[in-house]
Amino acid sequence: MWLVVSLLVCAKGFSAETVSIQSRAAVLMDAETGDLLFTKNKDIPIPPASLTKLMTMHIALSDIANGDASLDDVMRPPKESWAVNQPPRSSLMFLADGQSVALKELLLGLAISSGNDAAIAVALRFAPSVEEFAERMNREAAALGLSHTMFVEPSGISEYNMTTAYEYAVFCRYYIKTHPETLKMFHSVDEFAYPKPENVPAVYRARLKPIVQKNRNSLIGVLGVDGLKTGYIDEAGYSIALTAKQGETRLIAIILGAPASSGGDRVRDADGRNLLEWGFSHYKTLRPVVERLPPVRVWKSKQRYASLTIEESLPFTVRIERGNELRFKTELQDVVVAPCAKGDRVGELVLHDSIGELRRIPLLVAEDIERGGFWTRLLDAIRLFFKNVRKRSA
Repeated sequence: MWLVVSLLVCAKGFSAETVSIQSRAAVLMDAETGDLLFTKNKDIPIPPASLTKLMTMHIALSDIANGDASLDDVMRPPKESWAVNQPPRSSLMFLADGQSVALKELLLGLAISSGNDAAIAVALRFAPSVEEFAERMNREAAALGLSHTMFVEPSGISEYNMTTAYEYAVFCRYYIKTHPETLKMFHSVDEFAYPKPENVPAVYRARLKPIVQKNRNSLIGVLGVDGLKTGYIDEAGYSIALTAKQGETRLIAIILGAPASSGGDRVRDADGRNLLEWGFSHYKTLRPVVERLPPVRVWKSKQRYASLTIEESLPFTVRIERGNELRFKTELQDVVVAPCAKGDRVGELVLHDSIGELRRIPLLVAEDIERGGFWTRLLDAIRLFFKNVRKRSA
């Protein structure tokens, strides 16, 4: 038998439709819960092109968060990072000899201009060589469990960088959770002008004309999109990593392998937009709040009741039409006997709406509960005996 206690929360519901994706691989993920809402060839390895730069930014931002650098740090771009020394057809922020550039500008050059020169400059700011920085990228990918993701350089120009749509979505989810400020500070910025007067020697400032580049992500501001990155190389075609928020729901859409031909960028953008539209019309993130959990009666213990806790995260993904008149009930074990260890499972929190059950979450004892003394145990044993008698005769 279970004891039942009900609680009430509210949610809204909408309708849904279908989606078609032309690109080679795609994933749609709930950024809060990590639930996969749509997949197409999610595990096929494909070069990420300039999506690689997001891992480059992550390494730099992590070192900044650790106090090993500051966004305001100013450096002279090393020769290897100068625009004139980048491979043909590189996207650039136009670093050059004699400039002084702040680390924040380099990150804007990565996020907005997608500068291969910026990627090299950042790599050499945080590692002795490009190769050693790539090793750092690979160690981070391995630490995140991304077994099919690897990098040989930080800009994405190499066809030997590799990821999958699913693993890149996992990384983007981690990136957003770890660096939420970057969406406003870097990824949704409309344009970036470089070099500015303060970046060049005084003798050149009078005739300086900064190069203004628009954000390469043309979907910024559409459907709530505020990130993250676009990419292209001949060997992989067009790619894009999108994140968008509507209401309480944030989605991550990864598109890899749009055609490497004229119009491929339009296919990529259309796939990304269609996937987000479909996702927001099909799904939503519920963030229910349980103000309190009832205690559980513990027999033969020093204390009569034990507090309960939930280790799992409460937010979860549901179909858009679900979650109306959302209710909880706690189903607790009829008899819990001491001793109990912290974390012992003693029931479930059951979430349901007007249609039916949605989710079950384990309820755990929040603290160690010791056995009571002799007389406590004896009296509770008698009470339990008569409790069982009444149950059998009911």
